[in-house]
Amino acid sequence: MELRGVGQRYGDRVVLDGIDLTLSEQRVGVIGANGSGKSTFARLLNGLVVPSEGQVLVDGLDTRTQVRAVRRRVGFVFQDPDAQIVHPTVAEDVAYGLENQGVPAEERAVRVAEVLARHGLAGHADHPAHLLSGGQKQLLAIAGVLVMRPARIVFDEPTTLLDLVNARRIADLVVGLEQQVVVVTHQLDLLDGFDRVLVIDRGRVVEDAAPGPAVQAYRALMADR
Repeated sequence: MELRGVGQRYGDRVVLDGIDLTLSEQRVGVIGANGSGKSTFARLLNGLVVPSEGQVLVDGLDTRTQVRAVRRRVGFVFQDPDAQIVHPTVAEDVAYGLENQGVPAEERAVRVAEVLARHGLAGHADHPAHLLSGGQKQLLAIAGVLVMRPARIVFDEPTTLLDLVNARRIADLVVGLEQQVVVVTHQLDLLDGFDRVLVIDRGRVVEDAAPGPAVQAYRALMADR
């Protein structure tokens, strides 16, 4: 994933400015204060937001003109799973993206059963999705992305709404994925072992380093506020 001269504005408000990055590492973290621009940054990576200036490229595909192809390569998990759950039952919700891609029914059933079993939701396949616990809903949202088999997944604060037990469960799942992941988070210990961490402040990347130095820079930045 590559960002070339990316800027994002909403009216007169500058959200991101002058972002030039290539993201090739397996585990990339993104941290920053509320309102820093990090969630907008995350949404740029799969075309949920297109830049006001510059380009975002995924395998050479421009998110502005080739968004469908980009989204096949880059999955996105929202902070609030209710923003992603759209069908009545667990299995129907996981199958939704595959249906949109025209995957045959037999293959859909196999892939849905496989991903539900892998993430402890097999016994809930026919349950109403809205009755799941918060942790189960987040697992369902992630399963709905994983079933599409993207090469990369962007997570926007995937543990923020969860209790400590479920936050750790989701964090362990994210860290163990074989895909490249980009994780926006306030849970700084989630970043232990990551390859790279970006600190975004007031729309700019102000630190780009290994987790230790990046978190230290972020703490120093917040201490000065």
